[in-house]
Amino acid sequence: MSDLVLHITGARPNFPKAAPVIRALSAVGVNQRLVHTGQHYDDKMSAVFFRQLGLPRPDYDLGVGSGSHGRQTAALLTALEDLFVELQPAFAVVYGDVNSTLAAALVAAKLGVRLAHVEAGLRSFDMTMPEEVNRLVTDRLSDVLFATSPDAVAHLGNEGVDPGKIHLVGNPMIDTLLANLENFDAEAARTTHDLTGSYVVATLHRPGNVDDSADAQALVKTLHSVADQVQIILPLHPRGRASLEEAGLLAHPRLRVVDPLGYVEFLGLVRGADAVVTDSGGVQEETTMLGVPCLTLRPNTERPVTISHGTNRLVTREELPAVVAGVLATGRATTWTVPPLWDGQAGPRIAKILRDELMSEASAR
Repeated sequence: MSDLVLHITGARPNFPKAAPVIRALSAVGVNQRLVHTGQHYDDKMSAVFFRQLGLPRPDYDLGVGSGSHGRQTAALLTALEDLFVELQPAFAVVYGDVNSTLAAALVAAKLGVRLAHVEAGLRSFDMTMPEEVNRLVTDRLSDVLFATSPDAVAHLGNEGVDPGKIHLVGNPMIDTLLANLENFDAEAARTTHDLTGSYVVATLHRPGNVDDSADAQALVKTLHSVADQVQIILPLHPRGRASLEEAGLLAHPRLRVVDPLGYVEFLGLVRGADAVVTDSGGVQEETTMLGVPCLTLRPNTERPVTISHGTNRLVTREELPAVVAGVLATGRATTWTVPPLWDGQAGPRIAKILRDELMSEASAR
């Protein structure tokens, strides 16, 4: 077994989480390599993040592409197994809850490679979400679990995870946000998108909102009701685009659809918004730090800390127009709370623990 730490990334949410960990491990001299599975593969969903976040060029790009959950996971398992056998890493580090994370966890477990999960312990308790399945399996197989919030630590404890494996380290995605904060230019975003006055940003792609045609139609009707009150700009994820457009998404003159944006451009747009309507997990965290009202169009969230210590609120489609009206009338708060340890130092905390684990393992050999 080598002393190599192998980072497995594959989708847009992984990259802001991985960047500060890779940077911090590099600062303490740890031997590491970066794998990009290619689960997300076009420029706006992948390559732009490497450019903007200072991520090193991936050492391995597996190019698995898209597909159904089963087909994609099968391709990931095959490609990652070959790579793990070749490299014999001491640790595999996985991020979040995407299919690349699940596949890497399974491969590591089968081959006896130690596994570290960044963002462990998040739970929605909704088993209809593919991400929830991925979280549960990954955490069960992990040797080191890095939690972003106290509720995540509690979930892991309730599931019987050895407390010695669990580390509350804060949120590396917030490290990335704070490191780039001065680049989030709300005025530039307004100019680029020709926005005047109040506006709302929407990001929507979850199966429960876009897969079924009846759900897509109901969502579009709700968004049009919101657009009656305020401009909406919607950077539209490839997932669900066809169903939403077929449901008439583009019919309202004050609802503007744009292609997915780069990290800096998107958060510049969010920073200047009156509110964000989303079903994304990461956006709930980013708005919490930026103080932007976040209306999460889901019945649950695996990030309840963004409600108790942030600006997030769960809403239904039926409630959304009235809630938006209330937010517009109230305006944005000038002060707000943020979760503990969301201070920009999660990456160094993770790096120290991983380095200590490597040193302990080397001493045991």
